[in-house]
Amino acid sequence: MSRIAKNPVSIPSGVTVNFNDSVLAVKGSKGELKQEIHASVDLNIAEDVITVSAKDGVDGSKAMSGTMRSLVQNMVTGVTDGFEKKLALVGVGYRAKAQGNILDLTLGFSHPVNYEVPEGIQIETPSNTEIVVKGIDKQLVGQVAANIRGYRPPEPYKGKGVKYVDEYIRRKEAKKK
Repeated sequence: MSRIAKNPVSIPSGVTVNFNDSVLAVKGSKGELKQEIHASVDLNIAEDVITVSAKDGVDGSKAMSGTMRSLVQNMVTGVTDGFEKKLALVGVGYRAKAQGNILDLTLGFSHPVNYEVPEGIQIETPSNTEIVVKGIDKQLVGQVAANIRGYRPPEPYKGKGVKYVDEYIRRKEAKKK
């Protein structure tokens, strides 16, 4: 069996978990998340622990049990603490400004880029060159950050573009004469 699936997921106080018709609902102080549990996986909810196990005789159930356990852990973490990704804008004239549910980006194009923020995500701009994406759904937070980065990924010569704060950009040497 998957080594990840062998670890139980602990349920902190203030979090309620419901499992009906193969849909797991986790509700906490930050919000509520729902996830459909794969048919090849058994989910058991005890007093303050959730255990995930593979069904016997089903192909791929061992791998899927580890995946489902990670998704359940991310749900519990999301409704208690939440997730965040930080982006940095590197380049002359590159700016970001959050206005309600629209992120206004100036990235060196002839036009400004207006990114509409999906529901369940909060975007903050502590400064002109910083973007903080927050939410309870880890997958959605990562996808929104990747979409914003995709407008102007960092280039390898000067490092200009939108990058994750902890990202390392491997630099290339300029062409020699």
